[in-house]
Amino acid sequence: MNPDDFVAALRGAAPYVHAHNDRVFVVAFGGETALRPDFERFIYDLALLHSLGVKLVLVHGVRPQIEVQLAAHGLAAQFSGDLRITDAATMDCVKAAVGILRMDIEARLSTGLASTPMGGARLKVAGGNWITARPVGVRDGVDHLLTGEVRRADIASIRNVLDESRIALLSPIGYSPTGEIFNLRAGDVAQAVAIGLKADKLMFLLNADPDSWQLADGTGDAGQLPLGEAEHLVASAAIQASLSAEDRALLQSALAAGRGGVERVHLIGAEPTGALLRELYTRDGCGLMFYADENYEAVREASIEDVGGILALIQPMEASGELVPRSREQLEIEISLFDVMVRDGTVIACSALIPFQAESMAEFSCVAVHPDYRNEGRAEALLKRAEESAVKLGIQRLFALTTHTPHWFIEHGFVASTLDDLPASKARMYNWQRKSMVLVKTL
Repeated sequence: MNPDDFVAALRGAAPYVHAHNDRVFVVAFGGETALRPDFERFIYDLALLHSLGVKLVLVHGVRPQIEVQLAAHGLAAQFSGDLRITDAATMDCVKAAVGILRMDIEARLSTGLASTPMGGARLKVAGGNWITARPVGVRDGVDHLLTGEVRRADIASIRNVLDESRIALLSPIGYSPTGEIFNLRAGDVAQAVAIGLKADKLMFLLNADPDSWQLADGTGDAGQLPLGEAEHLVASAAIQASLSAEDRALLQSALAAGRGGVERVHLIGAEPTGALLRELYTRDGCGLMFYADENYEAVREASIEDVGGILALIQPMEASGELVPRSREQLEIEISLFDVMVRDGTVIACSALIPFQAESMAEFSCVAVHPDYRNEGRAEALLKRAEESAVKLGIQRLFALTTHTPHWFIEHGFVASTLDDLPASKARMYNWQRKSMVLVKTL
């Protein structure tokens, strides 16, 4: 890697390192992930997360490992839909599969050779009888026997483990007060634990590629969506058909966790190398994130804390001549006139509404959208907000001065005008060197 690229990447990741420090992340992955040749790299990435201060809860699936055990014992798998029927003989295979995979995960997390990315990590892993379960029982006339569902999770014990800087590792097994053992879905365990811990993030590693999923109109990747839109997206026949049974189960749990109060749920494809790190430590990630809160990307009034973010956004446009330069002092004085669009804590768009009450006019100015987020309706959202604010102030017309984007304003209802149409005080300040086009919109 070019040294400059490395430094730029490290600096770009720094805000996320700070943001994720001391946060609780629940990471769930199916047994199919553990069969991948690069599974060891995934474990290394988990170790790196821990070293960066993330409190980790890992939940693993075991479906293909159970199939291997059943085949070795000459037993046939039994399902009702996507849900396994677990009789006593199958439960013996479940125990063997869980034990083998769990020990393999613990062994990989224990690696400490200096020649590996785990060198010096000294990770401590803990587990326990933290999941109380009950039988699924009879559904659609089928007795599922020792297949269970989560009744409750011992959140206090899991939190104690995290507070001791250990990784909590949970298997899809639950226990009843009468001493029975139940075979559970890994997604259900992850869902219950994430809700109980009020986890900052719940992350599911899928074999599918959520980064390639298309929106309802067939254009663009999903990226980040509110929970309701995500539910519609993943319910589509095309996406459901692309999922394995294990992925479908994880996806059901992901949506249920969002409905249960987990604010950020991430779906990450298992294929790209370092997908987990890219999703967490780059602005746009590489999977699908859906959110139950309204704060991931929001338009709001700017505050003094946004000055630095606005300056970083507009300075390249000032240098290119698209915007009139503003000093930090001027921006601090005018900050109450600004609206900002914030994405995961970063200002990605802004605009100002400057009223001229005597003429019942207002200037829509300093419209800036980060290059990575243009052509996606953000400037329109800022204009709509400005129009609503102007109407509340009794403003009848908006005007704008632009040298680079007159067509955008015309497409949004502005018409070409002259200096005579501007408020007198604004007309006197007109910069003849810039020769900005005057556009006016009647509200």
